[in-house]
Amino acid sequence: MTANDASHQIVSLPAGKMPELRVIPMPADANMYGDVFGGWIMAQVDLAGSIPALRRARGRVATIAVNSFVFKNPVFVGDLLNFYAEVIRVGRTSITVEVEVYAQRMTDAEQTVKVTEATLTYVATDENRQPRMVPALHDTPAA
Repeated sequence: MTANDASHQIVSLPAGKMPELRVIPMPADANMYGDVFGGWIMAQVDLAGSIPALRRARGRVATIAVNSFVFKNPVFVGDLLNFYAEVIRVGRTSITVEVEVYAQRMTDAEQTVKVTEATLTYVATDENRQPRMVPALHDTPAA
């Protein structure tokens, strides 16, 4: 198996995890050959990553950095994309999230391949869009 073969390896969806987002790209999201635009995928990754960040921050967050982003395999119109996101670090005002994206190729022989992995950092913000402290895990929201 070559290094290139490894990136096209058929895998399973992560066991015991639920995706934060599932979406099927449509023709408007792709070029004339049916390959989905990288920018469209990046936007979906940002949305998926923001969900656990919002939960952890208990409120508004803003993306402040895309720390890494790797396209491992192409995405095609009609693929069912599964976005898994997990908080991997919490700072004073920031939350770093890792996102993995798997495509289920909706063909006669359904195949699943890992298509993207990324790490993004969000900052918790207040009603004035200024950085605020991320609540401690044991804090309970005010009633």
